[in-house]
Amino acid sequence: MWVLIGFLITQRLSELIWARRNTARLMSQGAKEFSPGHYPVIVALHTSWIAALMTAATLAPERALNPVFLAIFILLTVFRLWILVTLGSFFTTKIISLPTAPLRKTGPYRFVKHPNYLLVAFEIIVVPMIFGLWQIAIIWGIANLAVLAYRIREENLALAGRI
Repeated sequence: MWVLIGFLITQRLSELIWARRNTARLMSQGAKEFSPGHYPVIVALHTSWIAALMTAATLAPERALNPVFLAIFILLTVFRLWILVTLGSFFTTKIISLPTAPLRKTGPYRFVKHPNYLLVAFEIIVVPMIFGLWQIAIIWGIANLAVLAYRIREENLALAGRI
C-alpha cells in the first residue's frame, strides 16, 4: 500500500511543479485565472484523500490487494498520461485561460470535454478500492463530485468564448 501512496504523492507533486511552470508561462502570455477561490478546496480534498489512505495504511498495513481495481488504476494512469501529453504546455491545476489559444480537440478531448475530471473522479474511488477501503472511496468520491460540479461550471464559463 505504501508503494502506491508513494507513487501517488510523487505523481501529484510532479504534476504540481509542471502545472506551476505552465501557469507562469501562460500568465506571462496574457492568460487569466478564473474562480481562484475554489482552488484551496481542491487542494484540501486531494491532500485529505491521500492522508486518509496513509492513515489506513498505518492502521492496517497488510491489507489484501484487489487485482481488478489495480488493473483499472493502471489503465487510469495510462489515460492520465494521454491527457497530459495532449495538454502539453497547457496543463494546469487551476482554471487558466489564454484567450488566443484554441481549445484542445485531439486525444481524449475528441471524446470527452473534461477527461481529466472524469479520470480524477474514477481514481479517487478506484485507488481506495484496491485495498477494500470503500468508506474512503464513498466519502471522497462524493466530496470530489461536489467540487467538480462547481469547477466544471466555472471552467465552462471561462472557456465559453474560445473555439
